Amino acid sequence: MTKTKVNPKVEDYVREIPIWQEVTEKLRTILLDIDVEITEEFKWHKPCYSVNQKNIVLIQGFKAYCALLFFKGSLLTDPERVLVDVGENSRVGKQLRFTSVKDVERLQKVIKAYVLEAIQVEKAGLKVEKKEKTNEIEMPEEFAIRLEENASLKAAFEALTPGRRKAYLYYFAGAKQSKTREARIEKFIPQILNGKGLRD
Repeated sequence: MTKTKVNPKVEDYVREIPIWQEVTEKLRTILLDIDVEITEEFKWHKPCYSVNQKNIVLIQGFKAYCALLFFKGSLLTDPERVLVDVGENSRVGKQLRFTSVKDVERLQKVIKAYVLEAIQVEKAGLKVEKKEKTNEIEMPEEFAIRLEENASLKAAFEALTPGRRKAYLYYFAGAKQSKTREARIEKFIPQILNGKGLRD
């Protein structure tokens, strides 16, 4: 492990997770060993890796697989055709999925190459082009991640009326900074779980 400092919160998390411990540790070792200035953080209760305070990748554990989420995965060239959409409403993030340590070892070079490309995308300030104005509202990536990770939240959100869902998405997406979007989402999760709208 070269330049990146180990984050104690991530150390604790990896020690305690019931599944995908070895896969998470292997992914973490690869990320920490990339010869650039990457910061290891603990966000959304997951190991997150950033450069210049911009999120690059997140390690996510699910029942069926462990994933490396590229926050701007849709902007990567993906020559190996290994990236998967996060969800049907997500246009920006993409995942690289693993079901064993062997999967990670087999794709080690690909992981490094994709992370380095993702860092260049972020440094270049590239952004996903916004859709032309339609009735659809773009789902903020931060909220898409929460829905993917929390089945109860996803079910509760989908059970809301279209108007209530739209109001939440407008409100979450209205914040320019990721931190603000995260704070807004965090604040309203209990309300969504209770089947209430933004103004209820």
